Amino acid sequence: MGVYENFTEYAGLPVAAFYEEGDGRSAAGSVAWAVRTMFDEKPFDDVFASFLDTVDTSQVTALLIGYWGASYDEKCADPVALLAAAADRFPRLRSLFFGDITAEESEISWIEHSDITPLISAFPDLERLEVRGAQGLSFDPFRSTALKVLRFESGGLPSRVVRSVAACDLPNLEQLDLWLGTSEYGGDSTVADLAPILGGERLPALRRLGLENSEIQDDVVAAVAGAPIVARLETLSLAMGVLTDRGAEALLSGQPLTHLTRLDLHHHFLSDTMMERLRAALPGVEVDLDDLQDRDDDWRFTAVAE
Repeated sequence: MGVYENFTEYAGLPVAAFYEEGDGRSAAGSVAWAVRTMFDEKPFDDVFASFLDTVDTSQVTALLIGYWGASYDEKCADPVALLAAAADRFPRLRSLFFGDITAEESEISWIEHSDITPLISAFPDLERLEVRGAQGLSFDPFRSTALKVLRFESGGLPSRVVRSVAACDLPNLEQLDLWLGTSEYGGDSTVADLAPILGGERLPALRRLGLENSEIQDDVVAAVAGAPIVARLETLSLAMGVLTDRGAEALLSGQPLTHLTRLDLHHHFLSDTMMERLRAALPGVEVDLDDLQDRDDDWRFTAVAE
């Protein structure tokens, strides 16, 4: 499975897609702008230049960077360099989704990234940063007192990215989501890489945590069951991965979860008995057990991979 639709709403705003000059119809600050090209169409750097010329970017608060090409395309742009160089044109930018790319444009595990440190450095006031795809992705650990939401969507999140997230100092971060993925697509992180996150020392304001889409979901869940950070959470997502009764048993045997408002476990391989035990143990918690997979199938898979 993959991601098949572009955003229609982002950061509380309707999305307006910009492909070429003439698309700057809406008031600049009333929408979240999605800047993208299409395969074998106008080069992304030309589209981005038209965007800067057409839209009053000084009013833009939310931006999505969509398809920019691939390395085999001689017209492929460097979106990190383009956006970082234009940072002074976006003084009000607070929400950035980097990689609003669907499976028809590029499967999630084939989205090609680079070091996004220049992007993070160029926009220190970002409150929301989300990245889709992880091939070639890296960044240096950073400190931000502004960032409230940090999310990485991938079919395989490299351990270097997980370790960089764990080493960041984010005192006001409220939401963190990591799609850990599978080793087949570069997801080589381990439970040990997650330890600083689960300890929570650098994340005192975190209230929503998602450690999702993992082929080692049982091991992740077992680590979460005893993690100090869980006591301060409001919502916890351990969804989209290869969760079996072994992981759920560890969760039930761990610390109390009755303080949660929501526990998301959708896309799982749990038995009927285990699902009933989870519901019974958490009567005041919204427990999402949708998307039950065939637990008798020898091939068990994450919700998003290639």
